[in-house]
Amino acid sequence: MLLDELVSTSAVVAGTGARRAKIEAIAALLSRVPPGQVPVAVAFLSGELRQRQIGVGYASVSAPQASPPAAAASLTLAEVDAAFAAIGAVTGPGTQAGRRELLAALFARATEQERGFLSRLLAGELRQGAQEGVMTEAIARAAGVPADLVRRAHQLGGSLPEVAQAALADPDRAAEALRAVTLRVGRPTRPMLAASAPDVAAALGKVSPAAVEWKIDGVRIQVHRHADQIRVWTRTLDDITARVPEITSAVQGLDATDVVLDGEAVALFPDGRPRPFQVTASRAATRTAPGTGDGDASLPLTPFFFDLLHLDGTDLIDERGEDRFARLTAIAPADLVIPRIVTADLAEAEAFFADAVARGHEGVVVKSLGNRYAAGRRGSEWIKVKPRHTLDLVILAAEWGHGRRRGWLSNLHLGARDPDTGGMVMLGKTFKGLTDEMLTWQTSRLLDLADPPVASREPAGWGVVRVRPELVVEIAFDGVQASPRYPGGVALRFARVLRYREDKTAAEADTISAVRALWHGQDDPGSEP
Repeated sequence: MLLDELVSTSAVVAGTGARRAKIEAIAALLSRVPPGQVPVAVAFLSGELRQRQIGVGYASVSAPQASPPAAAASLTLAEVDAAFAAIGAVTGPGTQAGRRELLAALFARATEQERGFLSRLLAGELRQGAQEGVMTEAIARAAGVPADLVRRAHQLGGSLPEVAQAALADPDRAAEALRAVTLRVGRPTRPMLAASAPDVAAALGKVSPAAVEWKIDGVRIQVHRHADQIRVWTRTLDDITARVPEITSAVQGLDATDVVLDGEAVALFPDGRPRPFQVTASRAATRTAPGTGDGDASLPLTPFFFDLLHLDGTDLIDERGEDRFARLTAIAPADLVIPRIVTADLAEAEAFFADAVARGHEGVVVKSLGNRYAAGRRGSEWIKVKPRHTLDLVILAAEWGHGRRRGWLSNLHLGARDPDTGGMVMLGKTFKGLTDEMLTWQTSRLLDLADPPVASREPAGWGVVRVRPELVVEIAFDGVQASPRYPGGVALRFARVLRYREDKTAAEADTISAVRALWHGQDDPGSEP
């Protein structure tokens, strides 16, 4: 199938806010895609690459292309997927130059419309409104099966592109193929997710009595053991087994033959306090084993397990949460199990929360004792509670929205004040927390501040509107991390809009030094961002 067909469908999906129309457009395309290319089509329309990461950053895809765009469409889905795989496979001296050369060759064959799509896809900014729920229903529509079958297979099988291939390979046997997708030792399943509450009282108001566990700011891990074969996956189902021999060694010592464990891995200081998330993430990403002395690779990761999904031939995902945890504690030593209490007493739960935060952890997760493991779902039976940080920042620019947000300025570029230069330092972007009322108001206000002025109040497509740095917004976030992408060297984690502060001027916004102070408060006092 030509890439152009998928790009045209993407444009249709982005151009409508109607969920049903999005589903029908995607389903119509999937019904025409050759079975072997279904995973590619589903990944691209979901805004993802099958290879996940190929080492191409925003700067590479946003740079002007030396060659003119192709006059006619000729690229196929299979060719683009193969090109991405080849780019990701480049290693050794001259890696970046080699990747740029292959990327340029791909773009030389792409039309103008295809180039725009590929740029957004590689930058992670497709934003066409085809989220997981829409894609799941579109696959079901194309295969002629109930959406619940696709959803269940996705939860247990992990990969939506692979589930789509199973569903569409043989339409006459789609339901049978989807029912065959079950939890299997050696194949990762999607992790259960937690909802949020503003405080412990709100969480206990929904779930009580409850288990209250530390919420560790680490890397989510799912570990499968079959006899002596052990594999470790991340939350995004990336296989990191070779990078974490300390985790495989710990699991090797468990009193079990076949297990599937859910937990977090974190890099700790010698006193047991967690290192900043970025240190843990960097350690999990390194391909060098710990103990070699090679920078972050010398830092071991410590696993903390909090759930058990399979034990010696028995699937446990439909068992009660308290029973799964009891089985976990029976096979794992205490230092590998997440600390927790079971209580209905608010004061006791709040004290446990305060102690977790004092130890440097993110907060707590409040869990129903009877919860079933809802793979891939975010329900009300796991509720996370974290302290909230806020900053007053200045809007530097905004991007036109897509899908349901088409016609509104949505994604905000956030900046902190730099007293030394009198300018602003960008800290990241967010489109979270915005209601329709806020979107309407901010679009009008930001267009008034546009610099240079915008000729039309209708979006001209995918793009950024720069604004005079005058409007202050209160932003909640979970933490600060180092970031080479932004000039200040730091960025906010999980930023979301709380409210606009028209009572404040840009001169009263928080400074970049205040943000860096937060970073140092999280980090080893001797480190630099």
